Amino acid sequence: MNVTFINPPDPTKPDYKIPFMADLVPAGFPSPAQDFVEKRLDVNDLCIPDPPNTFLVTVDGESMVNAGIHDGDTLVVNRALKPRHGDFVVATIYGEQTVKELHTKPRVRLMPHNKAFKPIYINAESELIINGVVTSVVRVLK
Repeated sequence: MNVTFINPPDPTKPDYKIPFMADLVPAGFPSPAQDFVEKRLDVNDLCIPDPPNTFLVTVDGESMVNAGIHDGDTLVVNRALKPRHGDFVVATIYGEQTVKELHTKPRVRLMPHNKAFKPIYINAESELIINGVVTSVVRVLK
């Protein structure tokens, strides 16, 4: 799976606050809509709480579809977070970018979430760099 880097948001541009409805939206039977806005929310505050350590990437491939990460999705990645067992990470292995679930027990490996792909086992000779921990997935519905 290749990962294409996207430039992070420009901190010199103004913040845009978007209306945020406090009520939950049922995904089942619809309920009457509320006619008021509870507050205004900047999407950057929601998805990017640590801008200096955050970057965005676009997913290319299907190895993580069963984890809800699809081809074309944008990942919000924080490079300051310490990667832990079970985190989704953007990593470089042998010079290739990938997004996988990090497993550290019983041995280090990068786990896909699609049975068509095999785990990547890490050994002493492996060239693994963890670029950051995935904190959000952004998907544009078409």
